[in-house]
Amino acid sequence: MLIKQVHIENETEPQDVRIEDGQFAAIASHLEPHANEQVFDATDQLMLPPYVDPHVHLDSTMTAGQPEWNESGTLFDGICIWSERKKSLTHDDVKQRAIQALKIQASHGIQFVRSHVDVTDPDLVALKALIEVRAEVKDWMELQLVAFPQEGILSFPHGKELMEEAAKTGVDVIGAIPHYEFNREYSVESLHFAFDLAQKYDLLFDAHTDEIDDPNSRSLETVATLALETGMKDKVTASHTTAMGSYNDAYTYKLMRLLKMSGMNFISNPLVNMFLGGRFDTYPKRRGLTRVKELTENGINVAFGEDDIKDPWYPMGDGNMLDVLHEGLHATQMMGYSQIMNSYQFVTTHGAKAMHVMDHYGIAVGKPANFMLLDSTNFYDALNTRAAVTLSVHHGNIISETKPAENKLFI
Repeated sequence: MLIKQVHIENETEPQDVRIEDGQFAAIASHLEPHANEQVFDATDQLMLPPYVDPHVHLDSTMTAGQPEWNESGTLFDGICIWSERKKSLTHDDVKQRAIQALKIQASHGIQFVRSHVDVTDPDLVALKALIEVRAEVKDWMELQLVAFPQEGILSFPHGKELMEEAAKTGVDVIGAIPHYEFNREYSVESLHFAFDLAQKYDLLFDAHTDEIDDPNSRSLETVATLALETGMKDKVTASHTTAMGSYNDAYTYKLMRLLKMSGMNFISNPLVNMFLGGRFDTYPKRRGLTRVKELTENGINVAFGEDDIKDPWYPMGDGNMLDVLHEGLHATQMMGYSQIMNSYQFVTTHGAKAMHVMDHYGIAVGKPANFMLLDSTNFYDALNTRAAVTLSVHHGNIISETKPAENKLFI
């Protein structure tokens, strides 16, 4: 396969890109087609590494309104509604909904996904189903699974045992939810347990951390300390960290030093955090996001995730990372031209770093040919126009192709 005259990651000079045996074989200003080689004219198109969604919940996707709608829009009512829906989960139900969501994501250029899976279920129904899904979609989607204790590790009956069973069953990542534990003591103990489990089974770590507007919710400092002292560092991710948006600046200044030393990753979920955040405020009303701009300026890796697609926590969602990014840039006020131009990294490379897949991610000779083409010459224009993903290629195989819509204006 030969891609002709494409702009690679906002470069002004177009390049030719050759793919052979599922890898990037050559990148140059001009390459002659080989005999019988498939050639794509990508003039005025943009090549990017594929979109990454490093935080989603495939076990709950497509369940909005079941058994009821979350009319209050709060995180806690969402958990209560999911607790009821969880009782009716079946193996086929989970698989069907998850694959449906993954296909929608693939149509929008996503090729790497990390899904949290609720393991506060004695039968681990969703986990066992999603392990099958992970195997079935591997030719077109790289899927990581997180053992996520939605109702707590210490605060849920046999929570520790269920987490260890999930580790043995075959997850990629160990999770936690320290802010939802009954008290501060349980919060800290749950994190020590989860880190020990991740090290025991040589797994990554990604915790729902301080997903609350309460400025006194400070699990993040414990996560960062453990990331540093265990040496796990960039294998650790703190998701949400919305309480950080309510921390006072003096505490945040002190905390930032530890966060930089820890080497850990952050994932913010702008669509869902903006929807759920500030629900208990009148005015002024908080935005519900972590300090994305400040973390980024301090050299800390921050990625954006979608979090929920039509479930008890979020009634919308179409698997499109441009929606996530557009909302995130507005909410964080990162709207300088260069910030917008380079913002694609929040939904591509930064997510790949959090997922710890950079060894086989990115546009470079010798790496797997995972990429997408956008109907635009640069990302500033692509984001403004919601540019279509005209081609999505995974390991050299085309998994999605879109013809941009044609508009005729009669005025």
